[in-house]
Amino acid sequence: MLLAQLVETSAAVTATRSRLAKRALLAGALRDAGDDEVEIVASYLSGRPRQRRTGVGWRGLADPPEPAAEPSLTPVGVDAALERISALAGTGSQAARAAAVAALFAAATAAEQQFLRGLLFGELRQGALDSLLLDAIAEAADVPLAAVRRAAMFSALSGPIAAAALTGGAEALGQFRLEVGRPVRPMLAATAPDVGAALDKVGGRVAADGKIDGIRIQVHRDRDEVAVFTRSLDDITDRLPEVVEVARALPVDAVVLDGEAVALGPDGRPRPFQETGSRTGSRDGAALREEVPLTAYFFDLLHLDGRDLVDAPAHERFEVLADVAAAHLVPRRVTADPAQVAAFFQEMIDAGHEGLVIKDLQAPYDAGRRGSAWVKVKPRHTLDLVVLAVEWGSGRRHGWLSNIHLGARDGADGFVMLGKTFKGMTDEMLTWQTERFLALETGRHGQVVTVRPEQVVEIAFDGIQRSSRYPGGMALRFARVVRYRDDKSADEADTVDTVRAIAGSA
Repeated sequence: MLLAQLVETSAAVTATRSRLAKRALLAGALRDAGDDEVEIVASYLSGRPRQRRTGVGWRGLADPPEPAAEPSLTPVGVDAALERISALAGTGSQAARAAAVAALFAAATAAEQQFLRGLLFGELRQGALDSLLLDAIAEAADVPLAAVRRAAMFSALSGPIAAAALTGGAEALGQFRLEVGRPVRPMLAATAPDVGAALDKVGGRVAADGKIDGIRIQVHRDRDEVAVFTRSLDDITDRLPEVVEVARALPVDAVVLDGEAVALGPDGRPRPFQETGSRTGSRDGAALREEVPLTAYFFDLLHLDGRDLVDAPAHERFEVLADVAAAHLVPRRVTADPAQVAAFFQEMIDAGHEGLVIKDLQAPYDAGRRGSAWVKVKPRHTLDLVVLAVEWGSGRRHGWLSNIHLGARDGADGFVMLGKTFKGMTDEMLTWQTERFLALETGRHGQVVTVRPEQVVEIAFDGIQRSSRYPGGMALRFARVVRYRDDKSADEADTVDTVRAIAGSA
């Protein structure tokens, strides 16, 4: 198989909005792959290479070589090249990496260069989410979707699942099981606008867990061996020595725990998220521990001393967890009383946490899925901000002005930028704002269109974090568009002082 075929498939998947059509295109590409390339093909179709880190940065691709006239690259060849690139280290590795990247891109056509760039930086945006790829694997291999999804629970990547399904069928998929030391895809939560809506989704007696704004951790212990993984299943064991110590102190031989690690201040309130996040970004965990100690909270248990519990109801898992790690339990209330849940929600907010996760006590651990068994509730902050610039979209949003730059009034007829977002935009909104902002255009720089600061937009966000990227020293977390406010003028937008006040009360 040539890489060009995958590029064509990716373009076709991007061009259609039909989930069935996307699935059929992905399944066709998987069927066409040989046994030795199906794992790579599946990984590329999911939008990422098999190598977790390649060391290739934006700067290394700022000036790519002239593209090849005809396609010659294969997925296997590209994978081998990326494997060699990711293994480069030591003296001279930077120059060697640059030469290897240049050679790879020189062998790629223009379309392949664009595809590879998106693959390396996680920006294919082809609408082929992992769940859709799992559906396509089931179709391509003619195996039950339930068998594919069950296997995917215990594999960090979809590539091995595809390889097993297409070469060994349902029997090979059945070999995927929970293994202490190998990360499990984390169970995810749906969202609800308020406590009442969350309770309506889950129903009955629930566990209400405090939503801690920390690092999602999955902790595996097999006697003295401990491994700590992130939400994205990266191994950060050496960066969180205090979590390793907590795991080793538990009265067990083997255990798999799900939880959060968070930096707390002397008053017990969570410190800014960047301080917690700094612990996963630095390899010097021992040194940073003195400056930013972490506290571990656990909210689920998937395995204990040879017994897998992923299929057990939540109430059973929670009872076992309480016996094993009572000193490290997440704040939790088990009740059927909405008033108690609402009061606990406010208690968590007052303590500086994010809110609650409402959980169905009868549900199994649905690894890798975002269903209605877990529903998160957070207070919604909103600001009326002014659009300062807009970026042309890519992938499915190509041809539309998409990513908007957000600014708050500074009190002196100017604006302070607080971040960017394209979240929450419908196709109708993208069409409207493309026409609107082109009418307000004052200049262009590359993909960025600067506009007159006139359009007000209501933005919802989860919090405010410190940021050196923007002149105000702040950025919105998880900003998304609620609506455009044509009823407000720019001089009625929120000020940067309002933003600072929200940040100070968080």
